[in-house]
Amino acid sequence: RAAERYPGLHYWCKDWQSDEMTLRKYEISAKEHFYKQEYCGCSYSLRDSNDWRKANGIPKIAIGGEKAGLGDRYFSNPIVDAAEESQDVVDEFFKQANEVAEVGRDVKKRKEVLSVYKDRRKNEAADGRVDGLNNW
Repeated sequence: RAAERYPGLHYWCKDWQSDEMTLRKYEISAKEHFYKQEYCGCSYSLRDSNDWRKANGIPKIAIGGEKAGLGDRYFSNPIVDAAEESQDVVDEFFKQANEVAEVGRDVKKRKEVLSVYKDRRKNEAADGRVDGLNNW
């Protein structure tokens, strides 16, 4: 309906949420050398992302500079970039963040919850399994 108000503008109803279009997104990002955002920018995301990374054997978020905490600072390889942002990785992050939030500020309990995940990412990376590129 919004497009109807503008002559010559057509609404294009296309489902871009497919493995092919997701790969295309990463191909364009790598070709154009787009900056890779490691977290949303808020302090809560920084805290939760770094907790998750620590539990999964991944370096902390690096703010600024040419080197990222995880992978490259810029998109460079569509397959590698897609794996870093896969739906499995996103789902696991939010599952873990919710578990940590439920235990509250008790540092001992937070460490206990996080310890469950300490080897998980390393094991997934070592087995070479890829479950599709679509991270929508």
